[in-house]
Amino acid sequence: MTTAPNELERAWALYELGRYDEAVTRLTALLTEDPDHTRAWGALARAHLKRYRYKEALEASDQALRCDPEYVDALLVRSEAVRQTGGGIAAAEETLREAVRVAPQFWGGYAMLADIVFRRDLLRCAHEAGTNELTPEIKAAVPAEGAGLAREAIRLGPEEVYAYEVALFIAHMSGAEEDSDEFERAILRLDPTHPGALSRQTAKAARAEESLARRATDLYADALSVAPDNAALRGGLDKATFRLLRGTRWLAIACVLAAGVTVDLFATADDPVQRELPLPLGQRIWLLCIMALIWGFGAWRVYRRLRTGARLNVRSLIRRDRWARVVVGQASFTTLCALLIGQVPWTDRTWPQVLFWSGLVVPWLTISYDRRRTE
Repeated sequence: MTTAPNELERAWALYELGRYDEAVTRLTALLTEDPDHTRAWGALARAHLKRYRYKEALEASDQALRCDPEYVDALLVRSEAVRQTGGGIAAAEETLREAVRVAPQFWGGYAMLADIVFRRDLLRCAHEAGTNELTPEIKAAVPAEGAGLAREAIRLGPEEVYAYEVALFIAHMSGAEEDSDEFERAILRLDPTHPGALSRQTAKAARAEESLARRATDLYADALSVAPDNAALRGGLDKATFRLLRGTRWLAIACVLAAGVTVDLFATADDPVQRELPLPLGQRIWLLCIMALIWGFGAWRVYRRLRTGARLNVRSLIRRDRWARVVVGQASFTTLCALLIGQVPWTDRTWPQVLFWSGLVVPWLTISYDRRRTE
């Protein structure tokens, strides 16, 4: 039996690498030689659990508990396996309470028990209310036992991410936003790349900067530099970038309005201060400078201040998203209308008026519709 510890270590190394089938093969061979190897049965149960073989995981955990009725890891695995094989929440809760009794100072038992107890109470409240919908009233009626167990898990394991994840789930489902923020920040302190906490905290910070699309874009770009494979952050960055692009239409509209005022488009023949057409060259150049200032301070300056990742995403989104191209096209069309109104030496106001209304109507066709894409 001198090779058993080494075989167990090799099997566990395979488990840690995610090679669960190979780990099962080694553990099965080990248990053939030593059928009373408690830790090997426990490791086999965990490997089966990772392979979604819940019946086999339940059998292996029961074998481990036959060898050692107080083997905590086997109790934890059994609680999940028995629930997945139809034993229900009650059987899982009974197993976890035994784990807490056996190891009252182990955080993991409290964390898993908190999750089970909260789900049990939530389902009970919904059943008593006669509905399957988890309304805010039902969530508020859930007893605080699950939340208390989660807090105890955090006290015993202050550096364990899973304990905070359970507490976060309970707080989120209960509508406790302040607690949710607290747990998300704690998770990010321990794991800065945690997908759920990072995406939610970034989204909250971006919503706080709702009037500053550039700031929201930078927040998502910074978060993606930490977790580049986070799909939720990528979607948030695309939405924030789209908000930036939507803002360019208002700059174009400002240009066309400035051109309309400069050309005095809606002056009547009886207006004593009606500008004569064509406009002098100096006025046309002055209008061109005003339009350049509008775009320079409103778009180019903002674009240049973006993080490198955010600037790259602007170009990428224009290539990938049809509506982003539509927005850029509308802004370009409206700006072109403004240039034609102000720079062509018109002698009549008919065509400038057509260009003016075209420059306003084209972007307005989708402004109210595509706003929903950023909400």
